[in-house]
Amino acid sequence: MPRNRRPRDREEKSAEIVAAATSLFSEEGYEKTSLAGIAAAAGVTTNTIYWYFQDKDALFVAVLDGLLRDGLAGVEDLEDRPWVEQLLWVVDELRRFDKLVTAVHALAADSPAIDAWHEGFHALADTMLAEILTSAGVPEAQVAARTRLGVFAVEGLLMHELPRAEQRQVLELVVEGAR
Repeated sequence: MPRNRRPRDREEKSAEIVAAATSLFSEEGYEKTSLAGIAAAAGVTTNTIYWYFQDKDALFVAVLDGLLRDGLAGVEDLEDRPWVEQLLWVVDELRRFDKLVTAVHALAADSPAIDAWHEGFHALADTMLAEILTSAGVPEAQVAARTRLGVFAVEGLLMHELPRAEQRQVLELVVEGAR
């Protein structure tokens, strides 16, 4: 009997599963997304997903890794923009995936894989912000505190919807004196 579809290599099939999962996790959230739904969207069986990913959490981490890679590529385009604009961009990008951000925070306590990803994400964000502050001439003794302040401000803006002008005011206070 002839094959109905051409064979797909492992990386291609994995990418198709991750793309389907990204779409469903982003639209429906983690809890409402089933592996069966992801499999159907990717055109594979649920068992096929387990050939590529240990469990739903591992697939979720693959989705997060892909989004982080895409986000980091976008950061390079921002280097010449003012800090407030860069931070507003970060808030906007994270807000696009608010269901995923909420899921990461909700699941980190019970999922070692998601907790490890979350810790790694924060370490990366802290390092990037600290490097920006250091290169801007912020005294070494203030870098850690200003980094925390920046992270707290971004997370606060994600959790509390504010008009753009107020978001800008909050972030201007964060970067004030760090020029």
